[in-house]
Amino acid sequence: MNLTSHKTKFISGEVICPGDKSISQRIVILGSLLNCDMKVKGFLNAHDPNSTLNALNKIGAAIEKQEDKVFLQKRKNSFKSSLEDLDLGNSGTGMRLMMGLISGLQIKAKLIGDSSLSNRPMLRVIKPLEEMGALIKSNKGKAPIEILESSISNDFVYKMPIASAQVKSSLMLASLASHNSITIYEPKITRNHTERMIEYFGGKLEYSNNKNGYIKLNKSNLKPKKNYNVVGDFSSASFIIVATLIAKQSEVLIKNVGLNPTRNGLIKVLSMMDANIEIKNQKLICNEESGDILVKSSNLKGIEVPEEIIPNIIDEIPILSIAAAFAEGLTSIKNASELRVKESDRLNAISDGLDKLKIKHDMFNDGILIEGNDNLVDFDGYINSFDDHRIAMSFLIAGIRSKKGISVKNCQNIETSFPGFKATMTKLGMKINEKN
Repeated sequence: MNLTSHKTKFISGEVICPGDKSISQRIVILGSLLNCDMKVKGFLNAHDPNSTLNALNKIGAAIEKQEDKVFLQKRKNSFKSSLEDLDLGNSGTGMRLMMGLISGLQIKAKLIGDSSLSNRPMLRVIKPLEEMGALIKSNKGKAPIEILESSISNDFVYKMPIASAQVKSSLMLASLASHNSITIYEPKITRNHTERMIEYFGGKLEYSNNKNGYIKLNKSNLKPKKNYNVVGDFSSASFIIVATLIAKQSEVLIKNVGLNPTRNGLIKVLSMMDANIEIKNQKLICNEESGDILVKSSNLKGIEVPEEIIPNIIDEIPILSIAAAFAEGLTSIKNASELRVKESDRLNAISDGLDKLKIKHDMFNDGILIEGNDNLVDFDGYINSFDDHRIAMSFLIAGIRSKKGISVKNCQNIETSFPGFKATMTKLGMKINEKN
């Protein structure tokens, strides 16, 4: 599916942010471990969370879904080994978290994915899980991944060489599922959805006072709850935020956005660029901060993005690059080599798209320097999405500031994270249509 977005005079209105993809995947995993009757509202009904849900059912979970509502049911039987392959589709989060869960459950399963996921590195999860006692076979550190009956050790201590919320979460799930404790040292603070969810259900966590300190998960008996509400996905909101900022005479209110401090670093970065962003109606939902974001058109200024914030905006860098392309001056993004091993080599994909839009930039091994301007971009042809949902959506947003529109190849992967993207942006005033 190829899409074309067209020049837009302005966008305006109110939208409700779709459910958070990371939290949606974690709640069905942790909820299945709880083995209780629980209703989940706001579940993101997209390919990635659905792949994780289906994989859980194949190992004995009892989960039913109705659009954005999920019903977890108490089971009489325990989890079981799966004779069928567990297909995680395009979901790196799903595969890495399920590796930890299955290792801790002491069952057998084979995890597979699509061509993109099968090329993504998994050794950063495999190695510590093996040190914990997991028995894992892989294709040179990539999928397919076969997990055999494992015996996870207690009081395991792991110092993470690279900051990664997915690795951290996978190890915690292995310990939870095997009823053991674990201590993890992370070099930089990463997304903490797993920790917050564990604490919401009564789990016991200890933290060091140091910024680069440890997290200790003690043996915990989690307490079931009847309901869980998933807050909105900040990463999805980021496309709406930047679209409003670069459009002229525009104002949009995005409601129910997750504002976890380990996720919303893009607001800080955009504010440094003189973005007009206001947070309203802040509240705590199931131990996650939430609020409404009011965004208005802004004359953005280029900045040097603080390197320490990069781990917490890694998924938003593609759309940040579009903001930088229409900002005055230079925007420097460094310490982002993680982008090389996402759904695509995102640094290369960003550079390729900017080249076609004639946006001046320099790419480094770990980042990119973008020279923005206030002009409309002029381009005939197609931007290559590299089958990456965030690249596709980012360059479609750039169409707002184009002369003849911007066409993007292979946009079907948008369904993995933001299935309502086209409808949402159209509602706000963008013009996006399919192109052969």
